[in-house]
Amino acid sequence: MAAITAAMVGELRAKTDAPMMECKKALTEADGDPVKAEELLRVKLGSKASKAASRITAEGVVAAYIAGGVGALVEVNCETDFVTKNDEFLALANACAKLVAEKNPADVAALSALPLDGKTVEEQRAALIGRIGENMSIRRFKRFETGAKLTSYLHGTRIGVMVEFDGADEQVGKDVAMHVAAMKPVSLSIDQVPADLIEKERSVATLKAAESGKPAEIATKMVEGSVQKFLKEVSLLNQSFVKNDKQTVEQMLKAANATVKSFTMYIVGEGIEKKQDDFAAEVAAQVAAAKQA
Repeated sequence: MAAITAAMVGELRAKTDAPMMECKKALTEADGDPVKAEELLRVKLGSKASKAASRITAEGVVAAYIAGGVGALVEVNCETDFVTKNDEFLALANACAKLVAEKNPADVAALSALPLDGKTVEEQRAALIGRIGENMSIRRFKRFETGAKLTSYLHGTRIGVMVEFDGADEQVGKDVAMHVAAMKPVSLSIDQVPADLIEKERSVATLKAAESGKPAEIATKMVEGSVQKFLKEVSLLNQSFVKNDKQTVEQMLKAANATVKSFTMYIVGEGIEKKQDDFAAEVAAQVAAAKQA
């Protein structure tokens, strides 16, 4: 059996980014052959990534990058909140945001194929899964390229907003981005509210009006009133400005001689169905398995 030295372990770690103990195990299994050990490690790390791939990734971070008139917002997911504080995970998310801005990939698959520090983004993702042991996925991104101005706001790492705006005062853009994070509008203006959301609100309002027992003419007005109230509540320009509720956002922008052209907001895990663990059932299953053993 060949002697496994610290230098050998360190060299293999530098090549593969694998944990020290994994490197030592691989070298031992390969009888000190660094080439064979590297192959073994890549198989093991790849195996870990494959096993993790089926697990739900509803936690994660939003990262932003802006350089001049080009910017990007990216959501990268993981399984637990613990990993969102890992420096390597955060670095991957930030690197993805920069790549989206600079390389303009068509979709997540194209982003995953881009080179990053001597490997592809996908290879870096798989290697990080192997080191941390948790599934990770690049969920979505939005790229901006504009002759206007861009600003971003990150509320921690769970909510990210990017705003495209015109105006001399940079603070106006930042205020709008913070407002979006707080009030979560679904569109810039009333005419941009998705039709399916309007129909859903109309259906709810119609049911409420029917239950009120009011005459048909009044019920119709109640429904329309509810829908119009909803549209104002979910469209950015019509919302009351968070820093001065006596003004709408549109009024604030007009006073500042500014306009908002577009915005994007990502909330980590939004729309992803999280796994609900049944602790009692899990313990019962483990007890049953132990009895059969």
